[in-house]
Amino acid sequence: MLRTHTCGELRPEHIGQEVVLAGWVNRRRDHGGLIFIDLRDRYGLTQVVFDPSTSPAAHRLAEQLRSEYVVQVKGRVRPRPAGLENPNLATGAIEIVALEARILNESKTPVFDINKDGDVDETLRLRYRYLDLRRPRMLRNLQVRHQVVYAIRQFLHERGFLDVETPILIKSTPEGARDYLVPSRLHPGRFYALPQSPQQLKQLLMVSGVDRYFQIARCFRDEDLRADRQPEFTQLDLEMSFVERDDVLQLIESLLIHVIGLFPEKRVQMVPFPRLTYAEAMERYGSDKPDLRFGLPLVDIADCVRDSEFRVFAEALAAGGRVKALRLPGCGSYTRREIDELTELARGFGAKGLFTFALKEGEVRSPIARYLSAAQLEAIVARTEAQEGDLIVGVADSSQVVAESLGRLRAEMGRRLGLADDNVLACAWITEFPLLEWNEEEKRYQAVHHPFTSAMPEDLPFLETDPGRVRAQAYDVVINGWEIGGGSIRIHDRATQSRMFAALGMSEEEAEAQFGHLLNAFQYGAPPHGGIALGIDRLVMIIAGETSIREVIAFPKTNRAQDLMTDAPSVASDGQLRDLHLQVIDVDGHRP
Repeated sequence: MLRTHTCGELRPEHIGQEVVLAGWVNRRRDHGGLIFIDLRDRYGLTQVVFDPSTSPAAHRLAEQLRSEYVVQVKGRVRPRPAGLENPNLATGAIEIVALEARILNESKTPVFDINKDGDVDETLRLRYRYLDLRRPRMLRNLQVRHQVVYAIRQFLHERGFLDVETPILIKSTPEGARDYLVPSRLHPGRFYALPQSPQQLKQLLMVSGVDRYFQIARCFRDEDLRADRQPEFTQLDLEMSFVERDDVLQLIESLLIHVIGLFPEKRVQMVPFPRLTYAEAMERYGSDKPDLRFGLPLVDIADCVRDSEFRVFAEALAAGGRVKALRLPGCGSYTRREIDELTELARGFGAKGLFTFALKEGEVRSPIARYLSAAQLEAIVARTEAQEGDLIVGVADSSQVVAESLGRLRAEMGRRLGLADDNVLACAWITEFPLLEWNEEEKRYQAVHHPFTSAMPEDLPFLETDPGRVRAQAYDVVINGWEIGGGSIRIHDRATQSRMFAALGMSEEEAEAQFGHLLNAFQYGAPPHGGIALGIDRLVMIIAGETSIREVIAFPKTNRAQDLMTDAPSVASDGQLRDLHLQVIDVDGHRP
């Protein structure tokens, strides 16, 4: 070994010992005789003193050292001088007096400061990701990720789950997002797909009798990216036989409590997790992934304003829409400019506008107050439970627009008003999603989750006659406004699965061509089963206090699915294309 200890290991009990450390020069300070360096590795920092009276050779070498040089130092541990200890450093009570040193590798001047966590352009960080990962925050994020994954494996192992790997090269089947396709050299004109998830494979494992399966699975989706999406991501994939919904929910609830408990600074807001149906979540919060760290529910005020003279209310209600309001505590003194900013925010979320009522100096002030009676204004204040100094904002439009705009405005204002504590994790279950939703563009129904989700038994008779009425035995777990995972009780018999495919507009021939392997398996004694997939990246992001999953993935892609460090995707050679029987053409059919 090139070291006897790490740079975060030495303590007062090591005083007097001769040790060897190896790491990177985090900082160098020349005090006109003595030279100090902070030597860094993954485990921490240790101060090293180069004294010319102790070792002239080591001191001469120290004069050559610069940031990020890789160095080996042999020295003796001694206490730091009284008053010069560093209580913020684990090794702050000691230092090393260098006896020998050698440079293991030099370094160019880094393109950004590594020993500081200041703002650095993300493009630069991703291009030099190997430098970015040396920074304390990024190393901490990788450590958090390791702890989370290790704890999940241990927890599930102790409960009888088998860790089973499933293929990366599979068949392309319609499951929602666009597949990444991989051409086959041995079978010209045919393609594998990278798995969007191991969904069908884990169901086939249940047919195989595995009973309890899990996998830390790599998944791939060719979709538009955002802060919580990557083209390749990691999920905990899990499936169980002979279970009902509550069995899965209780297991995952216990797992999340166990994992979060590894981080003492974090606190689960409520145990057991609150449960809301999809309809309840949309009605109260305008979102199927509400942030429950604060209240501020959306309130229906249609009956309060139904007979008002305000045309916007009348038109929305006549068209079957909604009029809902949201209380913003302490915002009653907002200026016209601030209210205009809120209005523009709501418009960005889909609303045509925003009506407001400010409770200020004992009055209800509003641009539309003249259209409402005193009794109507009083009813609105009472319904929203607004108090002096509050601002009531609202939207009158279709149900979808009202929910989307006010739901997103609620989440944004919760952040702006400091109502959401980042150290509190408000976990909740959302249940009873619609099984199907209408795709206006394709003029057909599509699965809300995926086509293998089982319907609520009492709703199954409506699958052919009223598909939009059918609720699913599906469930999502949400934390602080993020969807962390989703699952369901699955269909496990061929007849019901065939009915589901038919409801999605598939012919028997299409269903057999796409999913014949699954339909055939269901004829050989498939057990009732259900499961869930949890987003490892999102869970780690929340625990680490980050706002983008790129911060907790070692080598992520940009929001245009590019790897700036390796310059991927890249051009394939003519020879590679020839081997795969492929030719690149532009949109007009010509070779570029």
